[in-house]
Amino acid sequence: MENQQAELPLFPLDTVLYPGGWLPLRIFEPRYLEMIRDCARSGSGFGIVCRLTDEAGEPGVHAGIGTEAVIGDFYTTDDGLLGITALGRRRFRVEAETRRPGGLIVGTVEWLTEPESRPVPPQFGALSGLLNELVRRVGKDYPVEADPDNAVTLAWRLAELLPFDADVRQLLLETHDPLARLEHLLSMMESDEED
Repeated sequence: MENQQAELPLFPLDTVLYPGGWLPLRIFEPRYLEMIRDCARSGSGFGIVCRLTDEAGEPGVHAGIGTEAVIGDFYTTDDGLLGITALGRRRFRVEAETRRPGGLIVGTVEWLTEPESRPVPPQFGALSGLLNELVRRVGKDYPVEADPDNAVTLAWRLAELLPFDADVRQLLLETHDPLARLEHLLSMMESDEED
């Protein structure tokens, strides 16, 4: 799978989806309703990329690294719109993109290789305890595996559950090494404690 390219419809959002994570979405724009219909029929995924703002704070381009999403569930929202639960699979880098009639962006993406699972080193033990506490607080509403002893899933789940801005979430998504991701998380937690 390393260095393989594929075409993937892209869904720019103001947030980040991580591998192994989940994201509830309300779908109402015609281009995305059609995208979801096509993905449901073919069993294929779509790409979630974080929208970036320009220097003036206006929405601009999207991030170059995103996560493939597949549809986990369909439902109708309280306001009558289509709701889906998007499940995060693998990360990708956008190499090129085109805009189809109707406005849907389709990217040529390169799949990024993911590091193997590894145990959490002792210096990150506090982060394992934090994940256990966060999952306990969320309870049954948190539907994904949250293994606090696996450095890869520990980093993804903390990045997902902690209240970070979109730019920090994107930085964590783009950090390839799970131990470097844990180091970022630990330093952010320590700096928050000092403030």
